[in-house]
Amino acid sequence: MQVPTDSLAATIEALSRELALVVAPDGRIEWADPRARQQGLQAGADLRAAVVPGCEPKLDELLRKAAAEPVTAWELALVLAGKPVTLSVSARPADGRVALVGSFVPQDYADSVHEAARAVTEIVNLNRQLARQKTRLEESNKAIRALHDELEQHADRLRTSAEIKSRLVAGVSHEFRTPLHSILGLSRLLLSASDGPLNDEQQTQVAFIRDSAEELSRMINDMLDLSRLDAGNIPIRAARFGLRDFWAALRGTMRPLVRDDHSVELVFEPAPEVELETDQGKLAQILRNLIANALKFTERGVVRVSAVVVDDDLRVVVEDTGIGIAPADQARVFEEFVQIDGALQRAATGTGLGLPLAKKLAEALGGRIELESTPGAGSSFTVTVPLEHAEIDAYRQLEQAAKKPDPTRAPVLVVEDDRSAVFVYERYLAMAGFQVLPARTTEDARKVLKQIRPSAILLDVMLEREDTWNFLADVKRDPQTNDIPVLVCTVMNRESRARALGADEFWLKPVDEDKLIRKLQSLASGRGAKVLVVDDEPAARYLIKKFLESTPYQLLEAADGNTGVQLARSERPDVILLDFLLENMTAFDVIDQLKADPRTRPIPVIVVTSHALPMEERQRLAESTEAILSKEHLSRELAINRIRDALRHAGIRERPPGSERGGA
Repeated sequence: MQVPTDSLAATIEALSRELALVVAPDGRIEWADPRARQQGLQAGADLRAAVVPGCEPKLDELLRKAAAEPVTAWELALVLAGKPVTLSVSARPADGRVALVGSFVPQDYADSVHEAARAVTEIVNLNRQLARQKTRLEESNKAIRALHDELEQHADRLRTSAEIKSRLVAGVSHEFRTPLHSILGLSRLLLSASDGPLNDEQQTQVAFIRDSAEELSRMINDMLDLSRLDAGNIPIRAARFGLRDFWAALRGTMRPLVRDDHSVELVFEPAPEVELETDQGKLAQILRNLIANALKFTERGVVRVSAVVVDDDLRVVVEDTGIGIAPADQARVFEEFVQIDGALQRAATGTGLGLPLAKKLAEALGGRIELESTPGAGSSFTVTVPLEHAEIDAYRQLEQAAKKPDPTRAPVLVVEDDRSAVFVYERYLAMAGFQVLPARTTEDARKVLKQIRPSAILLDVMLEREDTWNFLADVKRDPQTNDIPVLVCTVMNRESRARALGADEFWLKPVDEDKLIRKLQSLASGRGAKVLVVDDEPAARYLIKKFLESTPYQLLEAADGNTGVQLARSERPDVILLDFLLENMTAFDVIDQLKADPRTRPIPVIVVTSHALPMEERQRLAESTEAILSKEHLSRELAINRIRDALRHAGIRERPPGSERGGA
């Protein structure tokens, strides 16, 4: 059907989304087409009035630019017929004015643009917030670093103070002990009347002198013990003993402290039949302090000592009917040099060190002290310690592990009677690939040497009640053990004697961890290692065999490459000496097979050749081998040095002769 021309024009007009304007530089509309007029943009009106509020500068910028040059795709937001719309405007100069043609942007597109603009605004704001947060975090980080530095400085000052305190206590105690011993000795001599009798007044005076000297001596001993405990230097001498025998000895020790007027009775309840494995001396020291305190601050009544076993703990209770301790003071009595004010306390002599020392000794034994007290009614101190000290079980596990050495770790015999020192050695030597074989006596050490050949011996020559020098001399005198390196670590400077008896190294305790590990690694590298020689020339294999004679290396031989690869897979050597040119194959073929198998891939390879290799082949070999040696210049020293280098680079330690590697 034929469509009328005017109807077609109307249809196109209805579909069109453009409007046209001519605008003066000041924004006044001088001409508007029919569609613009339909939208309310009339000639003579100000276009700025139709712009969305806040977008006026964008219209001004459009008019300014379009007055000088054509502008395209300029978005302009207007309010037309009461609704905000977005126009994509093209404009160009027109006789001193600006001609504008605007196309309506689809609403969904406009909404998307607005949403994107809003999202961009939010992102910008978020970035600003993040920047501010980052600034605050950086400031906080600086403050934390400054605080950390301050704490480090404070810790250094505390360590320095603790060290100065320990040195001062040790020095002053030593200086005090000499005159004190003289005073005690002379006062006892005077009281014994060996040079003539004293009158009653003189005896009283000398007795006061003796008692004061004894009290000062006890205070010095307590200060020394506290100083050692604070420094962590007090050793635990754990041993097995029966509680009933210990109970009887403690009762006999404390009886002389009971006053002659029998105003206070000391009662020991029967002890259970049980054995302990802890430090007997320290447990006795704890209980002596508690019982002495109870007797001192009880005017009348009874001091009762009882013991009971609860689970795996020994619980000892010291009860008294004394003056008691107020709740506010119960924590303070465990502080050093603190004495509660009171008539009886002022009358009784004391240093204020007994309870703090007892508390720290109990903690050293893995236990604790608890206090219950009522002023005027008495106090009850409860000491709880494990029947078996934690070190005993840990040390037992260490001994059990040492009976079955790990073939992948080099054994080190540690001859040391201080269990805590053994644990320190075990902790950092285990991380370096060594296994500690503990021995607390030279007799135990001799038993270990009969069963296992260690990589090295770490020896303390100051074992309790033992002459360790004879053990060192015997080790270096015996042909079976004289090549085992002995490292002497002790607290006394006896280096000249240790060296004279054959010690390979001497250090004063505490030993530097890194230095010890480096020394052990240098001594243990390559001892007892397997060396596989792959060469089709019997004379070449014989020469290397002679080179390695009288060394600790175990030699394996293969006359061709395939046999060498099979031996490498079955025997797992520590290093391979490989001839470059074999019958029907080269070193490259052997290396490819070794690297393809995860069991043989990590084994270091040293290529030995009589051929002048081209640079490309040398570079290729250098990428997959440890070294390249010329048969022409091969010597015993060169072969051994290169084997040692290869073993050291591979991180291989000594292992006992005849031992095998672990599984693949």
